[in-house]
Amino acid sequence: MTGGDLPANPLSAEEALRWVYEQHERVALVASFQAESSVLIDLACQIIERPEVITLDTGRLPEETHELIEEFRARYPIRLRVVQPDAAEVEAMTAKHGTNLFRQSVDLRLKCCDVRKSRPLERVLSGYDAWITGLRRQQSSTRAATQQVASDPQHGGITKVAPLVEWTKEQVWEYIREHDVPAHPLYAFGYTSIGCAPCTRATAPGEAERAGRWWWEVDGVKECGLHWRPSEATA
Repeated sequence: MTGGDLPANPLSAEEALRWVYEQHERVALVASFQAESSVLIDLACQIIERPEVITLDTGRLPEETHELIEEFRARYPIRLRVVQPDAAEVEAMTAKHGTNLFRQSVDLRLKCCDVRKSRPLERVLSGYDAWITGLRRQQSSTRAATQQVASDPQHGGITKVAPLVEWTKEQVWEYIREHDVPAHPLYAFGYTSIGCAPCTRATAPGEAERAGRWWWEVDGVKECGLHWRPSEATA
């Protein structure tokens, strides 16, 4: 790790990417293959050769997500790591609570997200100096204070970079159209945020961008734990 002082915010998306790749030896671009991470892959491939991309295969992803992953693998010069949850942890969880435990309570939904997403990411990021994410402040109130570049205490203090933090949804889609970046097929069916298949639905006009995530919850915060913990709730 070369590290160094964190740069002054804000930077352009390209500047943020250049900085993290110049200042750190091992950088992971963590992609869900939603619109934002698709943009980041396209940008990163213009900056360095064969950026390392990590995606979390939770075991419950839509088939369309897997198809898009393969499209990116074929089109872009990336080193793709597909990370899966620990099989023993999944087996123990489902044996105790059932395969659809996430519908029983917010706590069990968070447990499912923890086993299938947060723990695998924590394990894999232990080998990196920095990671890149597609977070945008406009996405939700829980992300409104997201810093573009910061130390990440959830993952051992490595650097966390959100190059698109100040972008609007319109800017993201304008980039996708101008640069012919592949987009997730479910967007065409009214989805505005895409996660695991059982936990995601299309949104209606006027609904919040993440309203289709865990839509049956009355009090749950629309986060899985990758970027937020219950003690950090702002809404």
